Amino acid sequence: MTKRVRKRRKEHKYLKFTFMKYTAATLFLCMLFVRGYVPFEKEGENLFHVKVNGVEVGSVDDPAKAEKMLWEARYQIQSGREGFTFLEAELEYTGEEMLWGYVDSESYVRANMVRVLQSSMQSALRRSYTVKVKDYLVNLGTQEEVEQLFQAAIDKYDDSGEFQVKLMHDSDREFSMFTTVVDHKSEESAEVVSTEVPMEAGAEVYLTPRGRVYDEPVEKDFDDFEYGVLSMDLAETVEVIRAYLPANQLTGVDEAIEHLVKEQEVPVEYTVVSGDTLSEIALKVNVPMDRIVEMNSDLLDSVNSTIHVGDKLIVTVPEPELSVLRTETKYYEEIYDEDTIYIENTDWFSNQQVVRQQPSAGFRKITVEENYVNDQVVERVILKQELIKEAVPMIVERGTKVPPTYIKPISGGRLSSGFGRRNSPTKGASSNHPGIDWATPTGTSVVASCGGTVSKAGWASGYGYCVFIEHEDGKQTRYGHLSKVLVKVGQKVRQGEKIALSGNTGVSTGPHLHFEIRVGGNPVNPLNYVSK
Repeated sequence: MTKRVRKRRKEHKYLKFTFMKYTAATLFLCMLFVRGYVPFEKEGENLFHVKVNGVEVGSVDDPAKAEKMLWEARYQIQSGREGFTFLEAELEYTGEEMLWGYVDSESYVRANMVRVLQSSMQSALRRSYTVKVKDYLVNLGTQEEVEQLFQAAIDKYDDSGEFQVKLMHDSDREFSMFTTVVDHKSEESAEVVSTEVPMEAGAEVYLTPRGRVYDEPVEKDFDDFEYGVLSMDLAETVEVIRAYLPANQLTGVDEAIEHLVKEQEVPVEYTVVSGDTLSEIALKVNVPMDRIVEMNSDLLDSVNSTIHVGDKLIVTVPEPELSVLRTETKYYEEIYDEDTIYIENTDWFSNQQVVRQQPSAGFRKITVEENYVNDQVVERVILKQELIKEAVPMIVERGTKVPPTYIKPISGGRLSSGFGRRNSPTKGASSNHPGIDWATPTGTSVVASCGGTVSKAGWASGYGYCVFIEHEDGKQTRYGHLSKVLVKVGQKVRQGEKIALSGNTGVSTGPHLHFEIRVGGNPVNPLNYVSK
């Protein structure tokens, strides 16, 4: 081989080696700088496979980038939507150590995240308002609907449309909490009172404290008052909270008004006062008498039943869930009665009273300030009064002592004969029974039904052996057909004290106790007086 050929081969090998060297260097540089390449790091994991809600969305070289892209994907979904979108987003990544490798572009990974999140989107939550009144909760869609709900309650009692409900941030609580304010539409700002002393005051400045000039108070005439509704407010504590809820949990404002403003029948307790009758109570509470009897069947048998002072009657009163307070100034020309005057007598029992002066109605002109809860007047203040005819009050003398009570005079026993008309059980027995009988074995202990003084103790014709006791409330008790008497005439006995043994003496058909209670000498049904 010639020298020239050897030289060419040597140059060719050199060029080939140089080409391969630069090609390798170029490829290495490309691997370093081309997007997606992961350089080898000896520290550990440098390539991360990302999943959202269990679905693989791509690979990244840093978990922080995945978290950032997830936030951007959520923001992209939320943008342009009304309300708040609730998304389930669980981010997972698995790392590995690579000598070199490729990661996906951020746009690719983010797009996959959006797709997965949209498929797992649960529901779109709307900004809403939760209203709480006592135990009632309702969710409304807008602030305007909340104000419309409360305005409906106010409008029931605001015929002239002068008052307006506004929803305001509650400064004492969180920013999402609201409170209601009822304003007079034509209300003007309070006048600024000048503290300057008028020059024409002259020497009066030195005659009054701090240089103030006082006018003599002038009594108002009836025409000087401002009549009508002065103020209105909601009676219940209202809580309004801004929240985010699904649309299917929201209530229409008309339905909310129906539930919150419409009157419902609410049971309340009425205490019978002196002078009450069932018909008068029915008029007071606007409930029919038969309905009152039905609701109080344990106390009343019919509309003719007797009621007593202090009795508690259950009546229903129509009340809305949301009540309204208001203050009105009114003018009346009215017939009126003075309050009854009571004279307390410590020697009488509380069930005793006597009218000492009969009442007489009066006539007057008045201007009053009335406070209402819904349609019910709860307070009345007379601002001006002119008497045309003065009323005369009723004067009643009444007792204060607690009256004595009566107990069953034996333990056990079977009621064998009631009070009143009956067929005579044996010859000589009364057909109009003045007491009641309890069948009981001879020798059963008999006790005083009430404390008092023994007025008879011994034999008395048809009663057989008997005991009569006089009581301080004017009543008398009688115990008949006894086998043995254990007390004497004039003896003082206490309630429950043993006074005799039951038997079968006198006009009797078998062992039993005959028991009477007499008022003013006349027999009454003992079962109406004996406590059970």
